[in-house]
Amino acid sequence: MAGMPIWYELMTADPLSVAPFYRATLKWEIGPGEAMPNGVTYGMIGRADGGHAGGALTLSPAMRDSGARPGWLPYFHVGDVDAAAAEAQELGGSVQMPPVSMDGVGRMAMLADPQGAPFYVMAPTPPAGQPDAQSDVFDPQKAGHCRWNELNTRDAAGALAFYTALFDWTPGMAMPMGEAGDYRFIEHEGLAIGAVNPVRAGPSHWLPVFGVEEIQAAKAAAEANGGIVTQDLQEIPGGEFALGVTDPGGAALAFVGPKRGA
Repeated sequence: MAGMPIWYELMTADPLSVAPFYRATLKWEIGPGEAMPNGVTYGMIGRADGGHAGGALTLSPAMRDSGARPGWLPYFHVGDVDAAAAEAQELGGSVQMPPVSMDGVGRMAMLADPQGAPFYVMAPTPPAGQPDAQSDVFDPQKAGHCRWNELNTRDAAGALAFYTALFDWTPGMAMPMGEAGDYRFIEHEGLAIGAVNPVRAGPSHWLPVFGVEEIQAAKAAAEANGGIVTQDLQEIPGGEFALGVTDPGGAALAFVGPKRGA
């Protein structure tokens, strides 16, 4: 299961100020933050079906002064966090936060790939009485879940080599993107979980693509609640549409879903 996305974390300066945006677009509720053992404030993000979509970490002034910025980060499952951190360094990546254990949560570390895109690796602790519990925050079909994980990077070949060595990923279908190169799907045990997207400018970063019930309604709700459209409606293979936005706090994300009447 190494490499399966199992959690998503929103880093934002003020979770309460972005809560209406996520309530309107994805029917999520960002819970009140609680102080964690490491000193950060963390709130759970609840889906309309009662499950969790991820968590919201409040960026403190000290964190922002140290360079932390609003954004979404994925967590990928590994069996051994310490070994994964060491291997990432051997492959040219870096450790942004050394491995740490949290009671009832698991062991985790924040890493960055050779191009600088940050992400977490985690060996989660199953809930009490549910030793076989599996994360459902990623689902390639359902609204309210993350449906796609897109790595925007200036070195697609280098990034693909890094992640396929670190995780149980295999390269999938390639879609030519002109001079930028190929948009290459990434698969985990035969399931397409995202893609490596070649870009020519800007920092490398992971972009979560969350499912919505109707893409035009999501666009209207985003704009009405302080969001900014960064990439307008674009049809994707299969007949659905994608939309790139930033939330009111400055975190980038994308939506995918059907178009009314399509």
